[in-house]
Amino acid sequence: MGFHTFDSSQAAGLEDQERFKYVSIDELLALFDPDGESTVADLGSGTGFYTDEIAPYVGHVYAVDVQEEMHSHYRQKGLPENVEPVTAEVGDLPFEDDALDGAYSTMTYHEFASEESLAELARVCRPGARVGIADWGGAGAGERGPPLSERFDAAEAASALESAGFDVDRADDRRETFVLSARLE
Repeated sequence: MGFHTFDSSQAAGLEDQERFKYVSIDELLALFDPDGESTVADLGSGTGFYTDEIAPYVGHVYAVDVQEEMHSHYRQKGLPENVEPVTAEVGDLPFEDDALDGAYSTMTYHEFASEESLAELARVCRPGARVGIADWGGAGAGERGPPLSERFDAAEAASALESAGFDVDRADDRRETFVLSARLE
């Protein structure tokens, strides 16, 4: 992944309900608009905080994280039946071409934002697949999340996804975060 990964020894902090003030479940679902049969990937799933909330709205979720330690925390917490942990980098996903109906990332885009990773995401998404991203914004105060130097703004993220073959429907900077919604052409 990109600049750094989240310290797995701090995994318990990922279960903080305060995270919903940065992106709610309704907002996240609206960004990538899955249906009850969709196969999706949570990119940078960590302990499954958002994965658990999305699971009831889709057919299958791949909880993708580069750290097996995060999956261990998630397994201890208990996995929904339709969630499958996958230890992999976004730049090297173990899925067939066109395998996903959608994908989403909550506060982890900065960890995998590269041409290679976005090309890989495009490879595993079927045409028409939707992607939703919520991440720490470049204009934020930096009191939480990664250092400001490792963040992106909505326009930078939109440009990168467009270069990878996605049509960006929405890219909004907010106080501390940005959100983005895109569809694979």
